[in-house]
Amino acid sequence: MPSALVLSPHTDDGELGCGGTIAKLVARGWQVHMLYFTACGRDVLMEEAQRSGDLLGVTHEILDFQVRYFPRDRQRVLEALYARAQERRYALVFTPATTDVHQDHGVVTAEAKRAFRDCTLLGYELPWNNLTVTLNGFVALDEAHVVQKLAALDCYDSQKHNSYFNPDYFRAVMRTRGVQLATDYAEGFEVIKVALDRLL
Repeated sequence: MPSALVLSPHTDDGELGCGGTIAKLVARGWQVHMLYFTACGRDVLMEEAQRSGDLLGVTHEILDFQVRYFPRDRQRVLEALYARAQERRYALVFTPATTDVHQDHGVVTAEAKRAFRDCTLLGYELPWNNLTVTLNGFVALDEAHVVQKLAALDCYDSQKHNSYFNPDYFRAVMRTRGVQLATDYAEGFEVIKVALDRLL
């Protein structure tokens, strides 16, 4: 059974960036594991991540890194990623795009490129953190995948004060990416690395 790993620096990042793709992979029989690096020390975020993960059908774990201090803890981030790379051979790893301006996101992606050398690495977009982004890989989504992503994000009541945290906006982004792929909905990715041997 193929497996994928989603690197989510903070709870909700993974769902925001590729929740529809996660739903599609799970529906196709993939094992998907979500690695949250921090819940900011808040029980409510841990509970929300649990509900979201259960809804998407993924396994998950939450590490205890301190939000906004990932650059300080860069070596520990690498060690955490390297340990997961040794535990399982993932076919796909999702991480924030390389142009993401958040310092925590940048560290996770930089170290992911070092830790995961034998798989396809895709960068997901978080438009509010990407002044520029090159999306050169797309995953078409059905309405069911879109609905499941929106339901997973709806679990995060604590984040609904953010201006971008709006289901109409999320759907609009997926609709825009769908137009680029000549389909109804899609999610776009920065193709950081493709393991071609996995496709042959």
